[in-house]
Formats: sequence, structure tokens, C-alpha cells
Amino acid sequence: MPIIKSLKQNKIVLDTHIWIWVMMGSSELTLSFRKAFDHSLKLHGVLISPISIWEIGMLVEKKRIQLDMDVQDWIDQALDVPGIKLSPISPRIAIQSTRLPGIIHGDPADRILVATAHEENAVLVTCDEKLFNYGSDKFVNVHNPNKSFLP
Repeated sequence: MPIIKSLKQNKIVLDTHIWIWVMMGSSELTLSFRKAFDHSLKLHGVLISPISIWEIGMLVEKKRIQLDMDVQDWIDQALDVPGIKLSPISPRIAIQSTRLPGIIHGDPADRILVATAHEENAVLVTCDEKLFNYGSDKFVNVHNPNKSFLP
């Protein structure tokens, strides 16, 4: 089933807002997710798409988020966390993002994230309802870190 209830044995890709929340220690994330995230860091590493770096830069420039340091310094520190891995936007991911099956909105960043998760055989961790619903079409595995699931 594409909506994953447990992340323990899965490689994961973080949606941009999840990466920000993780780095800021947000209470938005459940304890079970934080434990699974720490486990994933050690077991497989956690994937970040370069599109998330671009998105964070845009959010700061548009003043939709505020960081306690320069955005470049924040990104450098966030990528320096042991287990965080930058997953390149390969030509295959770029093309796959234009050919996603089913109904998905046109946001290029979200499309890149979905294609990255698919190509990496990873779970996309997101609270974006549109992406969460897209996962129900079985093309990409998704997990909502705000929902506690029973084991």
C-alpha cells in the first residue's frame, strides 16, 4: 500500500516543510516520526532534493519564513547533519517529473520531489494533502509525520 504507516525499514525523502520542521525541532512532528527519522539517518540516510534548497531560498526571499541566520549558512548546516544526503536531480528525475501518471498538480517542486522518491524507491514524507492523496494512486509511497499509526 502506498501510504506507509511505518518508516523503520524505508529510505525517505523529505518534503521541504518537513526538512525545515526537522531542523528546527518543530513540535508539529510526532515522537514516532522523530524516532523513525533518527533511525533512517543511521540506517539509510535521509534524502534531500536540491529543489528543497531552492524552495527554502524562495520562502526566505518572499519573507514567508524567517531563519535565525543567513539562508546559505542554514542550508550548509542542515546539509552537514550526519546522514543527510543530497539527492541530485538527475536527467531521469527531471523527465520523470514531467510524466507523472494520474492527477497531480503542476507545482514543479512537488513534481520533482515525487519523481525523486519514485526513482530512489523511497518514501516521500509530507504533510501536503495533495501529495498525500497522490500517494493513494500507488505511484509513490508517502507518509504523513503528523499522524500516529498503530504498528
